Amino acid sequence: MTDHAPRRILIENGWVVTGDPALGTRTGCDVLIEDGVIAGVGPGLSGDGAEVIDARDMIVIPGLVDAHKHTWQSAVRHRCAELDLMTYFGEMFGRLGALYRPEDVYAGNLLGALSALDAGTTTLMDWSHVQNSPEHGDQAIAALRDSGIRAVFGHGWPLVDLPAWIMGSDRPHTADVRRVRRELLPDDDALVTLHLAGRGPELATMDATRADLAMARDLGIRTSIHMGCGTEYGAMAAIAQLGNAGLLGPDLTFVHCSESSDDEFAMIADHGASIALAPQHEQALPGIGHTPIDRVRAFGITAGLSTDTETAGAADLFTQMRAGLAAHRSQLADGRTRFAGKLDPFTVAEVFAMATQGGADTLGLGDRVGSLSVGKRADVVLVRATAPNLFPVTDPVAALVCSAHPGNVDTVLVDGVVRKRAGALVGEIDRARDLALASHRRLLGG
Repeated sequence: MTDHAPRRILIENGWVVTGDPALGTRTGCDVLIEDGVIAGVGPGLSGDGAEVIDARDMIVIPGLVDAHKHTWQSAVRHRCAELDLMTYFGEMFGRLGALYRPEDVYAGNLLGALSALDAGTTTLMDWSHVQNSPEHGDQAIAALRDSGIRAVFGHGWPLVDLPAWIMGSDRPHTADVRRVRRELLPDDDALVTLHLAGRGPELATMDATRADLAMARDLGIRTSIHMGCGTEYGAMAAIAQLGNAGLLGPDLTFVHCSESSDDEFAMIADHGASIALAPQHEQALPGIGHTPIDRVRAFGITAGLSTDTETAGAADLFTQMRAGLAAHRSQLADGRTRFAGKLDPFTVAEVFAMATQGGADTLGLGDRVGSLSVGKRADVVLVRATAPNLFPVTDPVAALVCSAHPGNVDTVLVDGVVRKRAGALVGEIDRARDLALASHRRLLGG
């Protein structure tokens, strides 16, 4: 998409949950946007020359931030809902992954990004471990750009010749990521930016891991790695391996960490690394292990929420907030954590922060998005407070966390551009459906 933000937009008279501790939550509040940047938050702001968006009866929030999503899988939604973790691996990576063409990746990414926007997610970390050819990566990036979402493209590995890439592999990460950095994603201030989706010591040798991280750091990009996803991988203590090798740092984000040890959580905290959680999948996909929100909180680790894969879960962060809230509150209430009695109650405000500022911080974007703060990019979502499942609203954050769903999302702006208006996406959703259905039928034979 080539459209640009209007010079000035005034979101007027909303119930504004800023996510900014200095601003708090305000009723009858305006948000002024100038050239895609939040220029003011407060009552009675001047709308001279501005496009006005009426936010009466709306909860106005920062755009939600999805810290890890295998977006390429979105066209085969719910395929793995009855599977355990290892069977999911076999189906999506061992069987279907090698069949993906570049156009299948485009279709999955376009549908997945648009469904994220529809659900109020304005930033998405696209964890793309389907780099079967350079064209696969190019099409993934093209779809993200065409959707209009803010995205971090996580460049992963191929799913052809898979054992050689993930079973103690001594292969370095494909060097095509250097071309992507040079030719496609050189600008860290752009709407779509680059991370490395790395394998780490659970899938590759330490020499290969060292080389991969050195390459990412040479390119000036962050690295995201799945860790401790299931008892078999947890037993490998891969985070400790990185620590012993002097490779930990604040440019690393670890995904899940369900079966990583307490000592490893301490290492993550000590080195300023972060964690991307996916509570629905961690609780519902057998084999991952329980969501480790208790240890994230106990060790004071920066964490964001994510939707992981639509083959086994929902596309929205409202679901992830509810799953995380329920799982951790149950842990605390039933004493099913070593930290019961040591942690304060888990509040709706805290889980909402994980879905906004926490996710932004996890992706290294916390100075740009995550709250409605003056000077940040204008990623803004309006939720209908009069919806039957929300009205009457007592506490807007409680309403969002406990009851909201994508159908309540009225308006979505990314970088000051309207991507959803009056409950309908502004974009090529019919084209995305057609492409996704064709890909779905080819891959699954339906």
